[in-house]
Amino acid sequence: MPITMQNYALTWTDTTGKARASSVAYDKGSATSRKTELEADGNTDVTIVPIRPGELPQP
Repeated sequence: MPITMQNYALTWTDTTGKARASSVAYDKGSATSRKTELEADGNTDVTIVPIRPGELPQP
């Protein structure tokens, strides 16, 4: 049985109102931790987005 790896990225709006997207892939736990960090820094609309390997989210 093959193991399937799911990658995640983040999208958010920074404190100046600009849409941003992560340029790296995270596992679920790391994505959740990064979301918490971004929200603590005052960013809004922080969303965890499932992605495929080699894919980047659009801000």
